[in-house]
Amino acid sequence: MLRILLIGSGAREHAIARSLSLSTKKKEIYCLATNYNPGIANLCDNITVENINDPEIVKTYAKKHKINFSIIGPENPLANGIADALSDINIGSIGPKKSLAQVETSKSFTRKLLTEYKIPGCPKFKTFSNMNGVKSFLEELGENYVVKYDGLAGGKGVKVAGDHLHSHTEAISYCKELIKKGGVFLIEKKLIGEEFSLMSFCDGTSLSHMPAVQDHKRAYEKDKGPNTGGMGTYSDSDHSLPFLENSHIRSAQKINEKTAQALKNKFGEGYKGVLYGGFIATNAGVQLIEYNARFGDPEVMNILSILETDLIDICIAILNEELDSIGINFHNMATVCKYAVPDGYPDKPVKNKQIDISGVDDLEKLFHASIELKNKNLVQIGSRAVAYVGIGETIWEAEKIAEKEISKVKGPLFHRKDIGTTDLIQKKINHMVSLK
Repeated sequence: MLRILLIGSGAREHAIARSLSLSTKKKEIYCLATNYNPGIANLCDNITVENINDPEIVKTYAKKHKINFSIIGPENPLANGIADALSDINIGSIGPKKSLAQVETSKSFTRKLLTEYKIPGCPKFKTFSNMNGVKSFLEELGENYVVKYDGLAGGKGVKVAGDHLHSHTEAISYCKELIKKGGVFLIEKKLIGEEFSLMSFCDGTSLSHMPAVQDHKRAYEKDKGPNTGGMGTYSDSDHSLPFLENSHIRSAQKINEKTAQALKNKFGEGYKGVLYGGFIATNAGVQLIEYNARFGDPEVMNILSILETDLIDICIAILNEELDSIGINFHNMATVCKYAVPDGYPDKPVKNKQIDISGVDDLEKLFHASIELKNKNLVQIGSRAVAYVGIGETIWEAEKIAEKEISKVKGPLFHRKDIGTTDLIQKKINHMVSLK
């Protein structure tokens, strides 16, 4: 009997729990969560609400339930050394140790790693902890710059020239804000192209790549509005994306492979878990925007919805460093994931409002995120609420399903109707053509 510990309580963890529950292996699933997610609770043998960032709490829970291995969902437990703490009591984790998780927790670390090991895909950048040299570097970059908070910011620490910042004066003001937070920040050359996510399973030495996915960070249709944790995603049946060439996919895979090798060289031990590269295809090839040290959310819902191979087999192969001995397969289907989020999200979301999912036809494809059960009612608690994944032979087919079903979720919510639509995808294809 395998006892698996899942850490986290969002839609990502709901998708992981669902995938684990489909395994033919004899298992018990335990979950340490920040809130009581009813979707996860229905799939677990035990769910306990605790501080998932406290190593001692996690160790005590893992020992009590005789856990065999853990899957760490969110970034904060990784940043707080939860994988290290579990390793201390001989419990392996799908999720890297704190030092290796720096690929996500410190953007400057990642840029320096790519530079040190001569890994392609690194734009021109400088790191700052005060205002010295900020003005002159902005002048050097002209109007093509991005300002990034160095640490974790829930997907909201990046401001882009032309989108969020409309002058060097505004950029300097934002840099001063970041310094007040006590933060290191980076200024980078702005990259022009189309973004995509490419995640890889990693056992410390070998990598197995997942299908490419495109995320939509902007809150409103036509990619307008503030950045969010992600409003929705799509993937294509050929595991590429309509605006990408094969060379783009291979370049991204190579960057992930070289980065995993660099981490092993640097720290003397391998990265175990999911290495998630956020890439951009430009007229000068593929560049790395940033790394995450775990499954992406929403991307994980697209990926696990079409995963053929038993997820537990993959986890065991990662822990035993035998990833190259198993074939990991995905169905040749397209997926579209759409999030319903509270009115006012992300800046001033309404909270503690009841939602109704009873009209949704296939609840197996509906994932609970920032949701709690109160007095037998589902209540959204202020962030992304629920996501639905449509699956079809084509993106167009998958989008129709996703749109139809997410529209049946009732409450003070909104979603982006344009994700996965022919018009939006054509716009992205045209954009890539225009850059050639």
